[in-house]
Amino acid sequence: MFLRSVSSSHIILLHTVPRHKLNARYALRTLCEIRRKPPVSGFRTSCAAVSVSLYEDEPSHEKETVSVECRGIRPNHQTFTWLLEGCLKRNGSLVEGRKLHGQILKLGFDNNASLSEKLLDFYLFKGDLDGAFKVFDEMPERTVYAWNKMIKELASRNLSGKAFGLVSRMVNENVTLDEGTFIGVFEACRVGNVAFDVVEQIHARMIYQGLGNSTVVCNPLIDLYSRNGFVDLARKVFDGLRMKDHSSWVAMISGLSKNECEKDAIRLFCDMYILGIMPTPYALSSVLSACKKIQSFETGEQLHGLVLKLGFSSDTYVCNALVSLYFHLGNLISAEHIFSNMSHRDAVTYNTLINGLSQCGYSEKAIELFKRMKLDGLEPDCNTLASLVIACSAAETLVGGQQLHAYTTKIGFASYEKIEGALLNLYAKCSDIETALDYFLETEVENVVLWNVMLVAYGLLDDLRNSFRIFRQMQMEEIVPNQYTYPSILKTCIRLGDLELGEQIHCQVVKTSFQLNAYVCSVLIDMYSKLGKLDTARDILVRFAGKDVVSWTTMIAGYTQYNFNDKALTTFRQMLDLGIRSDEVGFTNAISACAGLQSLKEGQQIHAQSCVSGFSFDLPLQNALVTLYSRCGKVEEAYLAFEQTEAGDNIAWNALVSGFQQSGNNEEALRVFARMKREGIDSNNFTFGSAVKAASETANMKQGKQVHAVVTKTGYDAETEVCNALISMYAKCGSISDAKKQFLETSTRNEVSWNAIINAYSKHGFGSEALDLFDQMISSNVRPNHVTLVGVLSACSHIGLVGQGIEYFECMNTKYGLAPKPEHYVCVVDMLTRAGLLTRAKEFIEEMPIEPDALVWRTLLSACVVHKNLEIGEFAAHYLVELEPEDSATYVLLSNLYAVCKKWDARDKTRQKMKEKGVKKEPGQSWIEVRNTIHPFYVGDQNHPLADEIHEYFRHLTKQASEMGYVQDCFSLLNEAQQEAKDPAIFIHSEKLAISYGLLSLPSTMPVNVMKNLRVCNDCHDWIKFVSKVSNREIIVRDAYRFHHFEGGACSCKDYW
Repeated sequence: MFLRSVSSSHIILLHTVPRHKLNARYALRTLCEIRRKPPVSGFRTSCAAVSVSLYEDEPSHEKETVSVECRGIRPNHQTFTWLLEGCLKRNGSLVEGRKLHGQILKLGFDNNASLSEKLLDFYLFKGDLDGAFKVFDEMPERTVYAWNKMIKELASRNLSGKAFGLVSRMVNENVTLDEGTFIGVFEACRVGNVAFDVVEQIHARMIYQGLGNSTVVCNPLIDLYSRNGFVDLARKVFDGLRMKDHSSWVAMISGLSKNECEKDAIRLFCDMYILGIMPTPYALSSVLSACKKIQSFETGEQLHGLVLKLGFSSDTYVCNALVSLYFHLGNLISAEHIFSNMSHRDAVTYNTLINGLSQCGYSEKAIELFKRMKLDGLEPDCNTLASLVIACSAAETLVGGQQLHAYTTKIGFASYEKIEGALLNLYAKCSDIETALDYFLETEVENVVLWNVMLVAYGLLDDLRNSFRIFRQMQMEEIVPNQYTYPSILKTCIRLGDLELGEQIHCQVVKTSFQLNAYVCSVLIDMYSKLGKLDTARDILVRFAGKDVVSWTTMIAGYTQYNFNDKALTTFRQMLDLGIRSDEVGFTNAISACAGLQSLKEGQQIHAQSCVSGFSFDLPLQNALVTLYSRCGKVEEAYLAFEQTEAGDNIAWNALVSGFQQSGNNEEALRVFARMKREGIDSNNFTFGSAVKAASETANMKQGKQVHAVVTKTGYDAETEVCNALISMYAKCGSISDAKKQFLETSTRNEVSWNAIINAYSKHGFGSEALDLFDQMISSNVRPNHVTLVGVLSACSHIGLVGQGIEYFECMNTKYGLAPKPEHYVCVVDMLTRAGLLTRAKEFIEEMPIEPDALVWRTLLSACVVHKNLEIGEFAAHYLVELEPEDSATYVLLSNLYAVCKKWDARDKTRQKMKEKGVKKEPGQSWIEVRNTIHPFYVGDQNHPLADEIHEYFRHLTKQASEMGYVQDCFSLLNEAQQEAKDPAIFIHSEKLAISYGLLSLPSTMPVNVMKNLRVCNDCHDWIKFVSKVSNREIIVRDAYRFHHFEGGACSCKDYW
């Protein structure tokens, strides 16, 4: 018999050797002596006695041999089991284990399954995979334990293919897979990034084996599905578990958080807590991470309270998550407080804080913390150093970055890809392009990130040529681009407006299939939107963007930029209909679009949505709200929105001035501008442009000159945009000489400059001068636009150059490439009707390629009143009433037409219809400024404090005018009975009273400037001509259509208006 059984009663202690000197090596020598020596009677010892030696160390200097006589006793498999356990526990050498393995083979114990498993454990423990495989393959009977051990070891070594091979062998050999097998397999799937269908097959096999509800197996499966983005399947596995342990909840919460299901993660955490399951530190850190991602500050604070309540405030893992949360939400004080109170800080703690400080721009604090980290005995890793370099980049601290460069080189981290990218970015951000290029060329690893940084570096310098050269070099060296490569050069194309090169890059994007990438897609949309190809941008959005919020908001911003506000709002609504939650960019541009359309109600709705979404304190959005409410004339709301913006924000001030000016609240705009000066807020060309326009709209030349003085003082008189506004201001205030002077002093003239002066001369009745300026514009190689031609056609209209005007109109498309717009057709109709060519004007309207708008028909109807053409007038009125049934001007003009044609019944019916519809005629009103005060006047006005003196002086002026040939014509609209019944005072139109007051109050050297809201009538026009001669004064009247310069009994319009 090869082995003899040994009872514990036969165990003897080796008294001759101290216990502390016994060990595995000594036991092995003893075992060998037992086998060599013959049995000695009187002693029975079990080889188990040597087991006591497995747990003691033998000093290296002591060399003792012990002779043990074991008569008739031979070692069995248990002996070698104990010896192998000793090797494992005392970390014996691989050589010793192999000697034991040799003895086992020699004695024939290799057929013992238990001993084979121990040998397998030993070889795996020592990292000898080949030895382990040899033992595994030679095992007489491979247990599930052995299979699982091998699978787990292969998975840990990232040898997923071999692990799956073993699983296939198990199935082929009909070995039942247990929980341990699937745990190992899922680990192999995790590290090996296997295909999804493989995971599904393993899941199916797991269910087939009856382990579909096993918590131990399902937990790693939940984690695996979550890691690969299949969070729905992970949730299905989780919900199917009958018994969920802590690991189940943690895996699911973490999976939801990592897959952009942060709210679901928070809700699941709440469910876990309600069920009485104590959260673990890892669960708390996962849900805190979810709060960080969705910027849920309130929930994060509540969880912080729970952390304190549950006693996890000293847990490093939880504290790290809290520090990251508070930094991400901008609460630097809380983050530093948690850091200061932590009992134990690890490298992650420091990395988190240094990262946060770097992102917040506190580069000096980040570097100080780095020094403290070293004092705490913690060595920095590449993440820490990369964050510090990024901090220096953000602060553009080149010297500090160079010191870090030297340090990373010293400790051997300079070759890490993350460090290389950060350092290259440092030199690029600090505009040290030469050092950046040298460093780039020195790097040995072909890292696409470095190429991208170089693209950005040249882009920041607006060096598109070198940027494209780097891009071409990438292609030549076959560097595979990533999602940041194309946006880097596309952004440079956007800044420099190079659409052609951008389109070439787009072709490369399509070839490499990056058009499906959300980031690349959004930059392409941005490029086409900003460079004016909105249809192409829209096509990309519809075909590739999906539900990417950045792409949608970029498209909305593009429409808003080009004032396609209707399309911007339509796109915004479509985005919401698709279930896409808007970000602050989307809300800001949607509100800006509402401001452009003066759509107050929808703007208020979007404002409410932005508040609910948590963007009410976003500065660009607040500025957009200021623009919305000021443009819509909501003064109080505009000021309220303005007060909520950051103090001294220049954009908010400009929005307020511009908004009030555009909504007609010009006095309010000028008050805001004056307040800016008092509070020392710097103005820019945008501010001055709006202030000048506000002054021009009030015809307040004094205030306009004050603004002009500030412009000159601050040096903005060299800005073309401001000069253009000043030209228009002087023209609208009636001083064509000052407008001309400003035009001549403008150093750089663009098409807007020429348009301003051409339209100024046209509106002031100097048509010939306007046409001369147009010829000069063409000679200066300045291309005219639609606004230019409006001024030219108006000039022809005002001086009766019908033929020349028609020529200009007909050559718009052929000579200048400009398709006529509705306003150009109005000019032609006005030109024909002023010349009395009503029939031709009617035919021209009927032949128009576009649908005539209300202004066209109103122009024709107004001319019919002047020329007393009832037939064509009624024809025009018919279409005008259809287009604008509530407009009072239509009924007034039609009533006047019937009156001048002596059709009193028709006139009365028209007026009755006005009453029935509730249509009211806009009352005539005139204004004049005297001694810094605006004085308004209405027809027959008796409310002015000096009304008696004004009316007396008016009668005096009228008497003098009559003596020179003036004949009053105010009864043409009244029949004889009405003429007798009417009070004569009601025939004194507002401009007559305003002029009388001006002549009475202003110095004789000053011209009289009057504004009127309606077109000046024939009688008033004649009266003013005679008064200008009687008083020997210049009188300037700005009515709803043009300026009239009266002097010496003549008008600049030459009686043609």
